Amino acid sequence: MPELHDLELLLRSPTPIIIIESLEEPRILQLFTRLVLRLGLPLSQWSVTEGVRRSEVDFGVQRTTSDPADALRHIKALSRPGIFLMLDFHPYLADPTHVRLIKEIAQDYSNGARTLVFISYSFSTPPELRHLSARFDLRLPDRQQIMQLINDEARAWQSRSQQPVAIDGKAMEQLANNLLGVTASDARRLVRNAIEDDGAIRHDDIPRAMKAKYDLIDRDSVISFEYDTARFSDIAGLSALKAWLEARRGHFHGRHTALDRPRGIMLLGVQGCGKSLAAKAVAGSFGIPLLRLDFARLYNKYIGETEKNLRLALSTAEMMAPCVLWIDEIEKGVAPDRADDGVSQRILGTLLTWMAENDSRVFLVATSNDIRRLPPELVRKGRLDEIFFIDLPSSEVRCDIFHIHLRRRNLAPSQFELEPLCIASEGFTGAEIEQAIVAALYSVRSSDRTLSTEHLLAELRRTRPLSVVMGERIEHLRKWASERTVAAD
Repeated sequence: MPELHDLELLLRSPTPIIIIESLEEPRILQLFTRLVLRLGLPLSQWSVTEGVRRSEVDFGVQRTTSDPADALRHIKALSRPGIFLMLDFHPYLADPTHVRLIKEIAQDYSNGARTLVFISYSFSTPPELRHLSARFDLRLPDRQQIMQLINDEARAWQSRSQQPVAIDGKAMEQLANNLLGVTASDARRLVRNAIEDDGAIRHDDIPRAMKAKYDLIDRDSVISFEYDTARFSDIAGLSALKAWLEARRGHFHGRHTALDRPRGIMLLGVQGCGKSLAAKAVAGSFGIPLLRLDFARLYNKYIGETEKNLRLALSTAEMMAPCVLWIDEIEKGVAPDRADDGVSQRILGTLLTWMAENDSRVFLVATSNDIRRLPPELVRKGRLDEIFFIDLPSSEVRCDIFHIHLRRRNLAPSQFELEPLCIASEGFTGAEIEQAIVAALYSVRSSDRTLSTEHLLAELRRTRPLSVVMGERIEHLRKWASERTVAAD
């Protein structure tokens, strides 16, 4: 196992403090139990409920060491080397006595070789301990490990039920592929649920397992899964963007290897013109999952935590590949800000490094309302394949928008005079046209009337579109984009 090898190298190095952030405590304890047999070192673990006790052999519990300070003093007083797993110690780092005891144990490593391993779901390292510590990241299981896990669970079920599991080979392979990106314990639970349901692994188990997986991602990560991926047939206009994506779909899926794999695009445009809908439609066009990175959930008050959250999010996207990673309003996360103590610059550096080194099939779609706030190193050629500008819809596109939103509300477009509606909606965005239809429907339903062209025209006349309310800014953006971006339509 690669992670077993990496952990062994870390333990053999003179590192007095190792930090592991994970929810998979049983799996970590199992790794250490296997390792100490090779290393020939005693392994102990501490928890506030059990005190210090040996892990690989049962010498009994030392109740007097359940107090954190007593436990650290006990470890400090030992003359023999050893590995000490400190479980859920993070709440006790607020006490300076505990921090000082940890530091003294670490500084005395050359005399006793006592390694402290802190295992918690979250661990913020005190500044005075950072130069004495190293972090170890527990890897998510790969496809081969998940296949082994499925076989293990199938054998366990057969042992309990005395009946073999009915396994569809293709369904098993698909299940293994779809469980990439979750922890081993979560993958095991999802496989067990699929088997326990009917003693089989079939294609009808895949949707349930995927739904449970995406719920896990939404719960534990700054990345969320978007169920509502659109089809380009649901979007009016964007003919140039649609053609660009169609020409690259086969290359992205690896069916053609002569050219470089498409990496991603930037969508810039007037607010309400369909950038978010277009981002969703990219996933629908490629036929792959859509993940959304939320910068509001990404930022953390603790120094270094925000960058760690981003690295975790990008790692999750890689494990979910092939997929589309959508970063909405990217300027809010990476635009330079003197008031954030350099967090935005560190976020930018982490993102740029990933974009340069990522070789997985993750297609990045970044949307922005103000590209001028973005640093030039993010938008240059090579980082992203192209920058598309989604402009105010033309008359023809506005007619298509009316068609789409009228049909969506079970209204026949043929019952309306679309030409005067398209003329009256000059300067409207797609969102504003949709809202005009919604408002007109509320108006007529309250008086028990049937929606007509006149009602829609009246609502359009009452509306002041964004192109009027913020005319100068919108016109400046359109002029700027006409010389620097590719028109999406």
